[in-house]
Amino acid sequence: MLDLKTIHLVLGEFEERGITKEVMIDAIESAMATAYKKEYGKRGQVIRGKLDMNTGTVTFEQVKTVVDDTMVRFPEEGEEVEELPAHHPHHDREEEVAEGELPRYDAEKHMLLEDAQRIKRGAALGDEIIFPLESQDDFGRIAAQTAKQVVIQKIREAEKLSILDEFGHKKGEIVSGVVQRVERGAIFIDLGRATGIIPYEEQIPGERYRPGERIRAYLYAVDEGFRGVYLRLSRSHPRFLIKLFELEAPELASGAIEVKGIAREPGSRTKIAISSVDSHVDPVGSLVGQRGVRVSTVMSELGGERIDIIEWSEDQTAYIKESLSPATVLEVVLKEDDHRATVTVSEDQQSLAIGRGGQNVRLAAKLTGWNIDINSTGGTEASATAEVEPEGVTDATVAAAEDAEDQDPAVAIGIDPTESESVITEDDAQDNTLSAEQESTLSENASIADAQESRDETSETVADNA
Repeated sequence: MLDLKTIHLVLGEFEERGITKEVMIDAIESAMATAYKKEYGKRGQVIRGKLDMNTGTVTFEQVKTVVDDTMVRFPEEGEEVEELPAHHPHHDREEEVAEGELPRYDAEKHMLLEDAQRIKRGAALGDEIIFPLESQDDFGRIAAQTAKQVVIQKIREAEKLSILDEFGHKKGEIVSGVVQRVERGAIFIDLGRATGIIPYEEQIPGERYRPGERIRAYLYAVDEGFRGVYLRLSRSHPRFLIKLFELEAPELASGAIEVKGIAREPGSRTKIAISSVDSHVDPVGSLVGQRGVRVSTVMSELGGERIDIIEWSEDQTAYIKESLSPATVLEVVLKEDDHRATVTVSEDQQSLAIGRGGQNVRLAAKLTGWNIDINSTGGTEASATAEVEPEGVTDATVAAAEDAEDQDPAVAIGIDPTESESVITEDDAQDNTLSAEQESTLSENASIADAQESRDETSETVADNA
């Protein structure tokens, strides 16, 4: 007889952890049945336990399945069946059946159809015939230890399913937790009932966190690992930025504004193209907010990352002009054959259009999907080109992935690191977001771009978009 007071106390505690009473009662019954078989049962027996929540008593029953010669094979003459003692380590191990073969007939768990029909009228193949067993309360140490392991395993499985159900609905959303530890470049986040991990490649460059600090991240994958459920988090994922804007701009969250494309270099700069579904809603103004409060909040969360908010247009010429902001574009000539755009700017705008280290034109190329050449009206021969790589896996991509595997502790725990861009491609197949582009040769313009960018630091992107 079990202590009902203790059982009800345990059931209440596990309900708070998301495990129902039914699951816990099933775990107890399975554990008691396993202990009974270990102590008093025979090899091959199928034993079930039934817990009476009113009295605390457990009754046991043996189950036999109705079969015929099409479902089982009968031992050949002279074939010996190894009998193992009850306390043998392999006593409970089921017989291994090769693929394509029928299981061997076992009188302890099988009953022929004709025999079953003598006991139960109308018995059919596959039915279960129940035989009550003598109740027992005295179990040895080995049986008790076995029952304990069964309960622990059942609880772990139930917790895993509960966590998968809870966080499965939060996939694609922002979650908040506390930094647990930083190990080999990866950040482990305590999310309450589960552990989240931000691999090194999913972090914003330059960010540093200490244990105990609160952090927000984008949940892009839920994985079931050997040690439990692991949640893959990212702060460099472009959708993290979009979700932050959804928290600040109700127009975006409600669907009145759509994100048409995004190109991001985490920690440095992002260009986001938006359009309005409702003609009465200003898309750029909605994200910028009054006096830039909305975009400033998002920038603060991202460590000061600059954000260019541009209005998407079906007119590719106008779209390319907007994508190169804050530079002023004089002319755009499109070459459909090689999907190339030649952009003309004034001499004083050339370095601004290129950006520091070619960043502005590089992000514009990613955002629009056009290879962009920038020429000046000053008569100089200098030009800058940002090309979008064709889809596919490059040697550099493979090398980067191998380096990430060496540094990422997620590999050691059975989680394969996934880069943001591969996730984006899968999730955003319909978006105008493009693959990574080749680094352009901008050495002769680098000094010009850096100097101009420094002079224009006071001209913030927010002001340009307000």
